[in-house]
Amino acid sequence: MHKFLQKVKASARQNPRRIVLPESTDDRVLVATETLVQKGIAHPILVGDSRKIKTRSRKLDLKIDWDKVQIENPAKSKLTSKYIDSFYESRKKKGLTKQQAKKILLSPEGINYFGTMMVHEDDADGMVSGTTFSTSDTIRPALQIIRTEEKFHKVSGIFFMLLENRLLLFADSAITVEPDAHDLVDIAEDTAETAIQFGITPRLAFLSFSTKGSAKHPNAEKIKRATAMFKDKHPNITVDGEMQVDAALVPSVAEKKCPKSEIQGNANVLIFPNLEAANISYKLVERLAGAKAIGPLLQGLNKPVNDLSRGCSYKDIVNVTAFTVCQAQGSGVECQHLDP
Repeated sequence: MHKFLQKVKASARQNPRRIVLPESTDDRVLVATETLVQKGIAHPILVGDSRKIKTRSRKLDLKIDWDKVQIENPAKSKLTSKYIDSFYESRKKKGLTKQQAKKILLSPEGINYFGTMMVHEDDADGMVSGTTFSTSDTIRPALQIIRTEEKFHKVSGIFFMLLENRLLLFADSAITVEPDAHDLVDIAEDTAETAIQFGITPRLAFLSFSTKGSAKHPNAEKIKRATAMFKDKHPNITVDGEMQVDAALVPSVAEKKCPKSEIQGNANVLIFPNLEAANISYKLVERLAGAKAIGPLLQGLNKPVNDLSRGCSYKDIVNVTAFTVCQAQGSGVECQHLDP
């Protein structure tokens, strides 16, 4: 296991939090629940029918200590009435009726709404979902109910890319399809903050197909403008751009292409120009370079709600849950960044 991941899990175990895993009909979630309880990483909350959940876990030969797992069935839970009222009040100006709120929260497709309401009402500290739902279906309830930290602030998604001797953060790899310069600054701010929370000293590179004006194009100018805006707002954070990825990551290339660069080819936070570039890049690094990709972790929300790939393993669920616990703790992981 990567040293950084070990330290994240150790931090989670120091003060485990209540994390909702709403997709309890998925076997991977049940297997992950067993591990989370056995390792003391989180206090899992499952959403669904208790009898069906426990019957399925027995068929899978899982040894789950049910005294350490909370199960909430929306059809029977004492919390449901409160959630219907709260959901209705938060969305009635958007045209939601009380009957519609009830229908959503009690429907099989509404488990993400129920889980999100648990986080919103402080009955849980975070949520991890996405084994059976798309990213949009996972994040929509969070945007409607938990909302962003600041008005008009962009939510973004990052991946922690764990390579053998290097740790990189990729953003935005999940949410904003075509960010403008202001969006990129928001994304960079949140990613730098996430890095700091996890004990990493951020060194940001705003990526482009151009390095320091080597190509003249509006897209490259957008990245240049975003870099300048970020520098003005955060003079104490190491950042550079616009730059190609080899100049951001390889010191010998940086020496040739941008010898005066502040990051000198040693970036650990990569801000991509758009979602296409970021999403393709993280999958290439994961599949071809053997990196461990953890995420996407969502940034910019008032409380932690994180997404999973529908192709994830139970280990991925455990890992993302550990990171979610650390986000909920709100304090830095006791570790040093692992870049050489």
